[in-house]
Amino acid sequence: MKKIALVAALAALTAAPAFAQSSVTLWGRINTSVESQKIGNADRVGKMENNSSRLGLRGTEDLGGGLKAAFNLEHGFKSDDGTLHTLGGASNMFWSRQANVELSGAFGTVRLGTWFPDSYFSTVDRTSNHNHDTGTSSDALFSSFGFDYRTNKIGYFSPTVGGFSVIASARAGEATGPRAFDLSANYEVGGLHLAATYAEADKFATSNKRKAYTFEGDYAFGPFLVTGYYQREEVDNFRSRDIGRVSAMYTLGASEFHVNVGGTKSGGDGTFKSAGASQWTLGYNYNLSKRTKVYAFYTAIDQKLPNKQGDFSSLAAGIRHNF
Repeated sequence: MKKIALVAALAALTAAPAFAQSSVTLWGRINTSVESQKIGNADRVGKMENNSSRLGLRGTEDLGGGLKAAFNLEHGFKSDDGTLHTLGGASNMFWSRQANVELSGAFGTVRLGTWFPDSYFSTVDRTSNHNHDTGTSSDALFSSFGFDYRTNKIGYFSPTVGGFSVIASARAGEATGPRAFDLSANYEVGGLHLAATYAEADKFATSNKRKAYTFEGDYAFGPFLVTGYYQREEVDNFRSRDIGRVSAMYTLGASEFHVNVGGTKSGGDGTFKSAGASQWTLGYNYNLSKRTKVYAFYTAIDQKLPNKQGDFSSLAAGIRHNF
């Protein structure tokens, strides 16, 4: 019995460092707003809106020698009614936001699986920062076709050298969709961030071949943050449109004051191809803590069509909690 107890104790001591080098984290965000919305010439209606609420798991394991393994799982759900929130019309996808595994080291990170295009995170997600580009006040003009091709990807994330980093990914077409490519180059030092991105998706079935080039810059100084991007979308090599957006934030204690203005010309393959559109948002956030804030905003979209066709506006108040 003494020998068994000694062996068990030695096993526990040798296993403890291995367990200490691995971790799994449950995390998420619940973001819900109450809104007064108007579409076109219709009367205003009251609605409760989900703003990209999500639940996630992430885990890492230290493999030694500077090598690490990790996974990411992220599920979207509707906080207003508790139902599944899927993307791209896939009704049976539970981990529709992220499902990937990766290896990282001094060489950078190699990732396999599903995740959002990094050309989005490097540009519009930084510019529409008043509610993290979610809900009815999210950027309605940006050419975000890469969301539809976020599955079956392989990606490489370079280490940051002198403020520079590169992220590249490719989607295998397989038998269910087009091939897609996404490239993001970033430079960040002090309060300055600059990005140049390229996204492409091949023509397949009823879809059109698309390309998008985007340039973004943001700069933080004192209580101010100013951001902006310019994007050009090309469809089938003969239709194109230009999209632009600028935003600014002023921080005063726990308060944030936001203004966000964007516009696009007609000619692309999105919702606004017929006449172009503009969008603007005024927002106020109050940070109750590092994880919880209350907010209010007014957003409006003008599609430049007669009789207010497709126009939208919303006056909203909400709560966002991260855990």
